[in-house]
Amino acid sequence: MKKKSKGGGGANWMDTYGDMVTLLLCFFVLLYSMSTISEEKYKAIVLSFNPNAVETPTATLGGDGPSADPEQGEGMLEMDQAQVDAQIDDLYEKLKEYVSSQQGTQGEISVTRGDGKVFVAFNQSVFFDGDSPVLREESLPVLDAVSEMLSAASDAIDEVRVLGHTAQASPNAINNPKTDRTLSSQRATNVVIYVQEHSTLDPARLVSEGIGQWRPIADNSTSEGRAKNRRVEMIVSGRNIEEELKNGIQQFET
Repeated sequence: MKKKSKGGGGANWMDTYGDMVTLLLCFFVLLYSMSTISEEKYKAIVLSFNPNAVETPTATLGGDGPSADPEQGEGMLEMDQAQVDAQIDDLYEKLKEYVSSQQGTQGEISVTRGDGKVFVAFNQSVFFDGDSPVLREESLPVLDAVSEMLSAASDAIDEVRVLGHTAQASPNAINNPKTDRTLSSQRATNVVIYVQEHSTLDPARLVSEGIGQWRPIADNSTSEGRAKNRRVEMIVSGRNIEEELKNGIQQFET
């Protein structure tokens, strides 16, 4: 039977165990400090690695799920809010100038501006024949011009939302809901499809909605009022850089 060797083996083992616990403690403290990083600390870390780094991160387009494509976000230019606002202002001015230069479109197309957005309204006659969702041939040059202007401002655009509207055909009865919703949805969708095929906008930023008869802007009891209500609206929203920065920091913290 062998005798146990004498010496400080137990003490050495305890020293090793203590060192390991100390290292683990340091490791978890480091993880905790990273998990509670502030916006200022995040910027400091980024700038320490690259002094020329832009401080506003680009959010992954299409969300953060497993199907998100990070390469799509890499194509967007980093901008500050002043640059975004300037491009949206320029888009508004170009749209107004285009409408003013087109003979016969006065009153058929209107352009307004407000709260980081550009609103464009097209009467039915610009794009569609009565009760039809098919784009008229005469409307294609208008959509080509609009698509080109949207492409020029694509880096500053957060979303282009197209709304389809109809008019209540009879003052005594609402439209057939299925026909009403389907027609307005198809019109908005066909405009979005054309813009997607003829612009450089990210398709994830294009949205279509069918509103039907439910948001009139004029009296449906007159033919003139119904003509105004049958319209397609385009709402162009500029990017909110501050919000994108906050979302980027929150994703980093989690």
